[in-house]
Amino acid sequence: MHAFAMASLCRICSLVVVLQLLHVYSLGIYGFKHQTGKDNVTSPTNGKPFPWNKMRLPGMVVPIQYDLCVHPNLTTVHFTGLERIEIFVREHTRFIILHSKGLEITSAVLLPKDDLGSSKPGKQLQVLEHPAHEQIALQAPEVLTAGQRYLVVIEFHARLADGFDGFYKSTYKARDGETRIIATTDFEPTSARMAFPCFDEPSFKANFAITIRRERKHIALSNMPKIKTIELEGGLLEDHFDVTVKMSTYLVAYIVCDFKSVQATTSSGIKLSIYASPDKWSQTHYALEAAVKLLEFYEKYFDISFPLPKLDLVAIPDFQSGAMENWGLITYRETSLLYDPKTSSAFDKLWVTRVIGHELAHQWFGNLVTMEWWNDIWLNEGFARFMELVSVSATYSELQIEDYFLNVCFGAISRDSLNSSHPISNPAETPTQIKEMFDTVSYDKGACILKMLQDFLSEAVFQKGIIHYLKKYSYRNAKNDDLWNSMANTCSESDFSSGNFCYTFSHMGKLTEIEEMMNTWTLQKGIPLVLVKCEGNTLRLRQERFLKGVFEEDPEWANLQSRYFWHIPLTYVTSSSNTVHRHILKTKTDTLELEGEVAWVKFNVDMNGYYIVHYEGNGWDNIIKLLDQNHTLFSHKDRVNLIHNAFQLVSAGRLSLDTALDLTRYLRRESSNVVLLQGLGYLEMFYHMMERRNISDVTENLKRYILQHFKPVIDKQTWSDEGSVSDRMLRSALLELACELQYPRCIQKANELFSKWMGSGGTLNLPADVLKTVYSVGAQSIAGWNYLLKQYSLSMSGAEKNKILYALTTSRHCEKLTKLIELGMEGEVIKTQDLAALLNAIARNPEGQGLAWNFVRKNWNNLLKKFELASFSIRTIIVGTTSRFSSKDKLEEVKHFFKSLEDQGSELKITEVVLETITKNIRWLKRNLNSLRNWLLNNL
Repeated sequence: MHAFAMASLCRICSLVVVLQLLHVYSLGIYGFKHQTGKDNVTSPTNGKPFPWNKMRLPGMVVPIQYDLCVHPNLTTVHFTGLERIEIFVREHTRFIILHSKGLEITSAVLLPKDDLGSSKPGKQLQVLEHPAHEQIALQAPEVLTAGQRYLVVIEFHARLADGFDGFYKSTYKARDGETRIIATTDFEPTSARMAFPCFDEPSFKANFAITIRRERKHIALSNMPKIKTIELEGGLLEDHFDVTVKMSTYLVAYIVCDFKSVQATTSSGIKLSIYASPDKWSQTHYALEAAVKLLEFYEKYFDISFPLPKLDLVAIPDFQSGAMENWGLITYRETSLLYDPKTSSAFDKLWVTRVIGHELAHQWFGNLVTMEWWNDIWLNEGFARFMELVSVSATYSELQIEDYFLNVCFGAISRDSLNSSHPISNPAETPTQIKEMFDTVSYDKGACILKMLQDFLSEAVFQKGIIHYLKKYSYRNAKNDDLWNSMANTCSESDFSSGNFCYTFSHMGKLTEIEEMMNTWTLQKGIPLVLVKCEGNTLRLRQERFLKGVFEEDPEWANLQSRYFWHIPLTYVTSSSNTVHRHILKTKTDTLELEGEVAWVKFNVDMNGYYIVHYEGNGWDNIIKLLDQNHTLFSHKDRVNLIHNAFQLVSAGRLSLDTALDLTRYLRRESSNVVLLQGLGYLEMFYHMMERRNISDVTENLKRYILQHFKPVIDKQTWSDEGSVSDRMLRSALLELACELQYPRCIQKANELFSKWMGSGGTLNLPADVLKTVYSVGAQSIAGWNYLLKQYSLSMSGAEKNKILYALTTSRHCEKLTKLIELGMEGEVIKTQDLAALLNAIARNPEGQGLAWNFVRKNWNNLLKKFELASFSIRTIIVGTTSRFSSKDKLEEVKHFFKSLEDQGSELKITEVVLETITKNIRWLKRNLNSLRNWLLNNL
């Protein structure tokens, strides 16, 4: 603590000359154009010239420490705040530019740092506002001297926000029916400014001393441990928290609630607590066990101690994303932290463990070392997603996260193979652009290229590199290049050598500069296609940009290919050797000489690389024969990779659908669950596409083919929670599909279990892995649907509520689906946080697709009152209700709607992705429908 104690701060009002201001109001939902001009001034809403015209803050003044006192009143749902910011002036200036959004500032005073002990009043600062840029300027009566420190004291107040950003209210219903209110924060990326005026950019790191006022029935939590509580007049309590380490504003957090906790201490002495609402306390124990294991793992792996004395993980009743990594006070959606053994499935357990692993990784990647600007958000999110794999593999190997991680990369490829993708490191200036950076490219592609780099360097060298990076940039900010330089310069003499850079020897004896290689993956969008042609013992290789829905004969194809090429760390195995061979493809074409002729070659071993492979000539026919004869020649990950590549190549016009489907015929003999699910996933996707387009003959034949071809493995499934995690996930997926396809044995068993559950008044414990299937079958009757909705409102398990809600969306009765949307908009029975997932699920239902789409078009402005433009929820709603369309008339409808949004100023990058996806769907159907129809007739 600095000399000016927090207790004094909360009573500093007597020093301050109150300055009434016009109300600062928030940025409109329709965005803005960047303002420029010859003069470095703009005209803010209150009419006075604003001294700064850029979105980014100037560097003339930087914060050293914030002393922040906040009092949320949970009865009036308002909060008041008083902050003292110690600043350092780098250049002479009369203005302090900082961020503020939606706050009414009632006073702003400047105190010279050295005059604190004197009785001289502070100098009042004039407050100028620029709502479009979410900025305020504090104008001093005289020039602030470069090299000096000052104190800025600001009083402010606002309503607790209704949404999910800034300092907002969250409610939950106790078991006795009482609705209780809590106040919580969520600041990433640009919402700390909604809670207190601040320098709200990641590079303006500072220390924070937080004080919270509360009623006796509540507790207060913040980033650091509480050091004392003072009782104030009127019965309020004032909790003082220790000063934080140096950190960015988006990581500040505080909560006022009535939650209960479970606690443990790690082997290194960190006090770890899991908080939840009192009725859900019993669901916190697994999270505590997992968090202790994972935190201890990270301390060893990174060779850096967790720098805070405590870590709290809190389940928030209203939360838009999965979780938020606030340093020392991580907040979660309830379903991402709480685990109920009675209703949480194997997949739920993997999800909770992954999210805890992700957020704990952020305590180092993001919190300790922060990206310099949001264009490199992947340095936070890509690493955290990748560290899920590393940490959960090491601590919970039985969850088999390595298999799940294949889906992470498939998701990235799905987006990255569209021209509307973007580079991992991508310019972003406005809050809208910044929010849009939090997507599958930053998270999933980021993770997948790190996995590729780890495989290329070796686990040991990679680990050494990231330790070097974290230690070098601790409590600082870093850029893309800083990571590659750290990686390159970390190796021991035996690993790397050479001048200013450090190099790694590939197994082929060539030298590769890491930065040059990795820049081809982070600074350009897209994914490479490696074409392999086998001629005797010579492999001819060439690389292209892989694009779905654009074919070689298209006029735009050449232009979309030009200037794209990658340094690809190839791996391959052959029929003559299990040895993993390596080669770096740094040119458009290359040749490899094999030692003697081989029967087959398989590239991208275990899918550790981020590229698609096409085996030209009779390459795919040979692979199909091999899989038919002995599929175990390839590892299970290689088999998943082959199936995935084949169907991707169909979408790019490189492989016939017949060939890809022929490749799946061997699956009836497949023993690996993850491979089975991959193959079935494509067949299921085609089924839903045909059903939505009402192509009844193909729909019926696909259903017959799946139920005939996979009958043995479906019939083998038990209605239980037995077996490995992989067995349990296969069971959930297979039974759900079988019942959806109206397989009589499945429907009969699900109805039987549902009737027993309903007859028990909802008290019978059904196996968690089959709950979703049982509920979905039960929801098809009016009585079953009504009963499920009643149980939904009563359930205390988020995992169970998710399964019930999904089941309710499978009803074929439009009035029931309409009722769900109404409940989602009301936000009482179905919380607003679940509205995006609800609309997505309804749109998946053929009876609900048009309903959901029409609702979004008619209620767009109402949706924007609930969710910020470019928020995860809005993007989910847009993609979920439109991207399954596959007809020209729907494409025109969607184009027209997106044009109307653009005309209003609501421009979003995701709309390009959707339009390209629908176009791809249309072209896929036109090109492949007859092939699919004929293939099914020939194989039934």
